[in-house]
Amino acid sequence: MNREIRWGIVGPGRIAENVVRDFGHVPDARAVAVASRSQQRADDFAARHGLDRAYGSYAEILADPEVDVLYVATPHPQHHPIALAALRAGKALLVEKAFTATTPGAAEVVDLARETGTFVMEAMWTRFQPAVVALNELVADGAIGEVRSVQADLGVAREYDPLDRLFAMELGGGALLDLGVYVVSFAQMLLGTPQRVVATGALFPSGADADAALLLDFGDGRTASLSTSLRTALPGQARVFGTAGWIDVLPRFHHPATIVLHRAGAEPETITRPQTGGGYAHELIEVTGCLLAGRTESAVMPLADTLAVQDVLGQAAEQLGVRHAEAVGVL
Repeated sequence: MNREIRWGIVGPGRIAENVVRDFGHVPDARAVAVASRSQQRADDFAARHGLDRAYGSYAEILADPEVDVLYVATPHPQHHPIALAALRAGKALLVEKAFTATTPGAAEVVDLARETGTFVMEAMWTRFQPAVVALNELVADGAIGEVRSVQADLGVAREYDPLDRLFAMELGGGALLDLGVYVVSFAQMLLGTPQRVVATGALFPSGADADAALLLDFGDGRTASLSTSLRTALPGQARVFGTAGWIDVLPRFHHPATIVLHRAGAEPETITRPQTGGGYAHELIEVTGCLLAGRTESAVMPLADTLAVQDVLGQAAEQLGVRHAEAVGVL
C-alpha cells in the first residue's frame, strides 16, 4: 500500500467536521474526498477542509481508485449497506459507533470483512484516548487487583423532536445506539463479554429509547452497572473497581484527560494524559498504522469486541421494546 493513506469521508455531518480537523496530527494520512447525498453539502465540506474531490452520491466515492479507506459517519442504519458496498469495492473502513443498527447487520459486515481480508474498525475513539490507555496499563499491571465491577453513565438532556436523528427510528434514534454504546464498550473492554443482560428504561413517542439502565452479569459475581439517557444530563463518569483498589475516570469518561488511582493505604494518584487535537487523531493513527502494516483488524478495537458490544445493545433494545432496522436504498 502507498506510504500515504488516502481517506474518504462518507457523511459530512457534525462528527465528520470534528474528525477531519485532526488529520493534521496523523502522519502518512490525508483526507482527499467526501461524499454526501447532497452535492452542495459535499462541495461545502470539501471547500472548508481543503479536500480534492466532492461527490454527490456514496456510490461515486466507492468507485474512486484514489481512496484507500473510508470513514463512515452517516446515521447508524446506513452504516450496514454502505459498509457492505465499500467492502465489495475493496475499501478499508473506519465505521462510526454504533457500528450498525442491529446485531445481525454487524455480523454481516464483519463476516464480509473477514471473507475479503479487508480492514474494518469501529470508531470507538475512547479506547485510544491516552488517559484510557493509561487506565488499561494500570489494570494490566495489577494496580487495583482483579477487576470485579464497572460503573459508567452518559446522558444528555435533549428536547424531543420526532424528526431529529436522535429520536427518529428510521435514523437509528435512541439513547442506546448514540450514547449507550460508550458505556457498554467501556465495560466490555475491561470485563469481556457478559453472560446475561438485564435492561430497563422508557421510550419516546417515536419508539426510540429515552433512558436505559443496564446490569451486565459476567459470571463469578463480576458486574457492570450502566446508564444512559437522552432526556437527563448525567455526569459522564466511570469507575473501575478491583480487589485492591479502584480507578475513577473523570468526566467525560468517553474522552477523558484525567484518571485517579485509589489504592488501600496510599494517597490517591491523579494521572493526566491530554489528548492530541480534538481527540480523534488517536483512532486515525491506529487505522493508518494498521493499513501500512497490512493488518486486517485492530488489536485495540477488534471486530470480536464490536460484535460483543452490538449484541449487548441488541439485547437491551429488545428488552425495552425498541425495534431498530438497517436502512435500504441508501446507494
